[in-house]
Amino acid sequence: MSNPNVSEPVNSLYGSNVFSDAVMRERLPKDVYKSIKRTIDQGAALDPCIANTVANAMKDWAIEKGATHFCHWFQPMTGVTAEKHDAFISPTMDGRTIMEFSGKELTQGEPDASSFPSGGLRATFEARGYTAWDCTSPVFVKENGDSISLYIPSAFCSYTSEALDKKTPLLRSMDALNKQAMRVLKALGNTTSNRVIATLGPEQEYFLVDAEFVKDRMDLILCGRTLFGAAPPKGQEMEDHYFGSIHERVASYMTELNEELWKLGVSAKTQHNEVAPAQYELAPIFATVNVATDHNQLTMETMQKVAIRHGFVCLLHEKPFAGVNGSGKHNNWSMVTDDGINLLEPGSTPHDNEQFLIMVCAIVRAVDKFAPLLRSSVATSGNDHRLGANEAPPAIVSVFLGDQLTDIFEQIANGGATSSKTGGKLKLGVSTLPQLPKDCTDRNRTSPFAFTGNKFEFRMVGSTQSTSGPNFILNSIVADVLCEIADALDKASDVSAKAQEILARIAKEHARVIFNGDNYTAEWAAEAEKRGLPNVRNSVDALDAMIDEDVARLFAQHGVLSKGELHARHEILLERYCKEINIEGLATIAIAKRQILPAAIDFSGAIANTINAVKAAGASSKAQSKVLADTCALIDELQVGIVKLEEAVEKSAAVDDIPKQARAYRDNVISAMGAVRKAADALEMIVDADMWPLPTYAEMLFLR
Repeated sequence: MSNPNVSEPVNSLYGSNVFSDAVMRERLPKDVYKSIKRTIDQGAALDPCIANTVANAMKDWAIEKGATHFCHWFQPMTGVTAEKHDAFISPTMDGRTIMEFSGKELTQGEPDASSFPSGGLRATFEARGYTAWDCTSPVFVKENGDSISLYIPSAFCSYTSEALDKKTPLLRSMDALNKQAMRVLKALGNTTSNRVIATLGPEQEYFLVDAEFVKDRMDLILCGRTLFGAAPPKGQEMEDHYFGSIHERVASYMTELNEELWKLGVSAKTQHNEVAPAQYELAPIFATVNVATDHNQLTMETMQKVAIRHGFVCLLHEKPFAGVNGSGKHNNWSMVTDDGINLLEPGSTPHDNEQFLIMVCAIVRAVDKFAPLLRSSVATSGNDHRLGANEAPPAIVSVFLGDQLTDIFEQIANGGATSSKTGGKLKLGVSTLPQLPKDCTDRNRTSPFAFTGNKFEFRMVGSTQSTSGPNFILNSIVADVLCEIADALDKASDVSAKAQEILARIAKEHARVIFNGDNYTAEWAAEAEKRGLPNVRNSVDALDAMIDEDVARLFAQHGVLSKGELHARHEILLERYCKEINIEGLATIAIAKRQILPAAIDFSGAIANTINAVKAAGASSKAQSKVLADTCALIDELQVGIVKLEEAVEKSAAVDDIPKQARAYRDNVISAMGAVRKAADALEMIVDADMWPLPTYAEMLFLR
């Protein structure tokens, strides 16, 4: 039975607002279609001669969809997307107008770049910036209320050609990975593949909270997370929310969310309740990494937009609620060839799959060699609340390979692999249930970088993050190691023998980074330290890896980032950290002084009046006096904490060196915020519920 709420079948709904391959094939002349397909599929340079024809076809298609405007849609270093809309109208001499859209308008835009973060690459008064059409990511029509526009996925650069966005280095890294992976494939005898593409399937975790609660929580409005809140009587300890029955109101939200995403060509596939109450997950089907990144940005925007229609607010912060599961964005990454080969597919006998083993070994070496850089790719103030909190991987970067691959690696290190462990069958002991084929290894949800069958899952990425940063770094470090391997194979007289030598060397040198156990334990932290694995516990320290000379060499050699562009990103990310903690500090002060402190004082006054009345009646007021004493002590503690936090914020904001300022916020403001929260949360457990000014955790997490 079809869903009456879905206006049309999913197969006709899907991609209906996308200028897709099928639409291009239908609307473009054959020679133009073939030309643009060469660019998309083979990485050939875009022929400027076809731009006007493509633009005109896009305009006609978009206008048929109701669009009146077009925009270059790009991803500046703000962490969100940006768009500048222009109408299709063009006035004529007779006072009327025609609808026009030129090839130049399609391929190049010129937004004002002065107010976007540049990390010192340009002065504020230097306003010119350029957007360039990324034709490998489909153009789409987006509905925003009554407004409909044609969206053109684009890169964004400065007047002097530096990348000012998150997409440009991602596209460059894809080229670098393709170049080096193809060198290795050709050296190993692959004569059929012409291109290697990184693919991505980012799982997105999020919370839904009733909008009526959020409007009374300045912390959620300004910071995306609760700065105050005592633990509720029930949290996630009953383990009854994970994969549980989806609440009807939430299911309605998910249905509309899917429809909106499907129209945009986002392949939303899986949805379920996550671990924490009020927490959910959406996962798409894999796509090319730049398209998947665009789709994830669309997913986050659409989640928040649709939530409002259903009376919810969608929280994407890594840790909206203290003491319950935080949100990540599991980054499922792989490499495929243009002729359909998944380079991380082990096959039935992975021990003799030389191509697969070379690729996996290259990734293991890249992760170990550049572990600090990989850790920096997930460094945000929000993610600091999540990493290492027994809900997400620790800050120690390690690789889970599973029993089968670990056994093969050990064989390689000891002279050569001759066998592969098999999975066998699951026998459930019920005659009516089938025997199920069992995978060759279990999964490890505590590992930061886990092999999961035909891909690696980078589990450290934060829920608010663009997937661009983690993936341009991942692409680049793997490209760098593949370059080493290709150089060695190109010089070898016996390629197979050299390949086995490389495998053995990597298996021996990088065994330290492989860990299949429980990453949450203190024993692993101690063992990792013995192995020499870095454990960078906060973002300020983690970001230092970006300005290492070896990292600058890596990105410059593969044409991903210049040294200037790299240092600019380091400064932008540190400055963003400072701004986020400053906002949280100021919000903590405002809520504590204007809401929590007055409520606690009113409550203490009411108790004092009660004590006087009880005493006047000749009865004992011992219990009331104890409550009053406890309340007054916490009020004093809260007031002291507020004063210290105000001083910490003021002193940190006055530091004019960005790295030093980031350390001041980390070392002084965060701890001062914690002291204020501790007193306030203790007061929440005492003050009359009717007098408490903030919606509680129990209300926000459990009421739908």
